Amino acid sequence: MGLWRRGKPAVVPETAGSALPAGPWQAPSAVEAKLFEAKNRSDWAGYLAVLARTSLFLADTRDHADSHPDTVTFNPHRHPQTGARYLAVFTEGMLPPPTPELVFHGGSLDWYARAWKESDPPWLAVNPGTPCEAFLPTSPERRADWRRHASQTHHHPHGELRTLHVGGPLQGPVAHGLACAALLFVKNGELWNAMAYHGGGYHSERDRLKEWWGITSREEWQQTQSDLLNADQVSPVWEYALGIRRTLARDFAGHVDVDLWRQAAEQTLRHRAAQAAEPRITPDGVTGAEPGHATRTEARVTGVQRLIGRIARYEARFRADGILSENAFVPSVEAWDYGRASGMARWALGARYATLQEAEQAVTRAGYAGQTNYRSWEEFSASYILGRCLHFDEEEFGTWYEDMLAAHRVLTTDPESPWLTIPWK
Repeated sequence: MGLWRRGKPAVVPETAGSALPAGPWQAPSAVEAKLFEAKNRSDWAGYLAVLARTSLFLADTRDHADSHPDTVTFNPHRHPQTGARYLAVFTEGMLPPPTPELVFHGGSLDWYARAWKESDPPWLAVNPGTPCEAFLPTSPERRADWRRHASQTHHHPHGELRTLHVGGPLQGPVAHGLACAALLFVKNGELWNAMAYHGGGYHSERDRLKEWWGITSREEWQQTQSDLLNADQVSPVWEYALGIRRTLARDFAGHVDVDLWRQAAEQTLRHRAAQAAEPRITPDGVTGAEPGHATRTEARVTGVQRLIGRIARYEARFRADGILSENAFVPSVEAWDYGRASGMARWALGARYATLQEAEQAVTRAGYAGQTNYRSWEEFSASYILGRCLHFDEEEFGTWYEDMLAAHRVLTTDPESPWLTIPWK
């Protein structure tokens, strides 16, 4: 990412700590708590070690960010008492709710160390105006120290459950909807309940939506969000196969043998094909089956038979790994869409395609859809993971599966997990 250093300073945001409540200060997240503790014991090496594992966000006007998409501006401020020039950066828990006019760029401590020039401010102010603030000198020797700490740790805590204790819902419909995307947010090491979401920063969220979803406008986001909330992104073939088994499970009151499942799916497909092949009277006269009808039917039967085998093998692995209990099965993979709908609302908010109110409404709808169609967090999780694996994994049981397994275990065992603190219904 380039660097551009001229221009009017962006407004320093009002953070959670700028208007401190009476009584003991509560850190928004574990990052700010660790910074506060390190500062209080004058452990500046520990302070830098915390910074090295998180992103530091720099404010910018949206107009400037849009007109200079490949650059980041270092806008200096002056300390009101000393007059010293400094660059203000903020950790994730200290960011204000997204607004249309103000955006943020995220960068690692290592990135700031490498991007800094001698003409830049002599101080880097971390969370200024809050109890965990620190003004770090930016001399070459100090920046080398930043880089040393960065080289000794991973930048992001992937696979960790991270919670926003101040400023994020912990109970209620919005929290439930946010928790529907917890598998993905744990995997990414993001705050699972940050409704006022900035993600990796304005351009980072726009790049995410463009790369993974082809979304480059508000209108494209609205269509995709609607599709996900209506579970229109999952394959209808997957839902057809799983629907056959759901019917059999109701009829036989429990476990459905794979051979019976395959036979029922084949019979249903052939019955539908036979009905479609019967002559029909239309305004154009009597019509019959289209050429190649029988070939397509055989291909569909073969494809569904293979799909059933794939699902059965995934479920066997799910049981062995504790995602599914013995004799349990996945009723539907619509959870994959509902979970992604919860994430999509926040990604669009970070990219400023959605407003905070719109994102919150979509998150709540995603939670309600999950509650309506599933019976527990565990059932929702297995359904989400199966949808993800059917789309990406190709029965390799590689990272597409392993990342979800690790996140599932965190969410079903960590005492702070929303899946253990928020009732399913």
